[in-house]
Amino acid sequence: MVTAVVEMATGLALLVAPAWVVELLLGAGLTSSQSATLGRITGAALISIGSACGLTSGGERNQFRGLIASLLIYNLAVPILLIHAEVVEGMRGIALWPGVALHSGLAIWCVLCLRLH
Repeated sequence: MVTAVVEMATGLALLVAPAWVVELLLGAGLTSSQSATLGRITGAALISIGSACGLTSGGERNQFRGLIASLLIYNLAVPILLIHAEVVEGMRGIALWPGVALHSGLAIWCVLCLRLH
């Protein structure tokens, strides 16, 4: 549970203020919108890891559901962050929309897995 709390708190901080967290860790903040977006995606990944740590306690069924719920958090966050980068920041890489589609599909898969189990 300690790992869950630490990872989720760090992930939340990266989602809200990625430049500040990186400056605290490395002594220099993020200097571009692109690096801030990647910092936020990293934050979503840490929240997913933290939730996996917290949600997988209990029986085997609870562990499966906890793991899939954690993956769902990440696979919902990534498309939202990428769409935000395109709409608000004007970032348009060749893999942006395929990445949105891929993670949206994975999020749907997670929802289906949770409904079936």
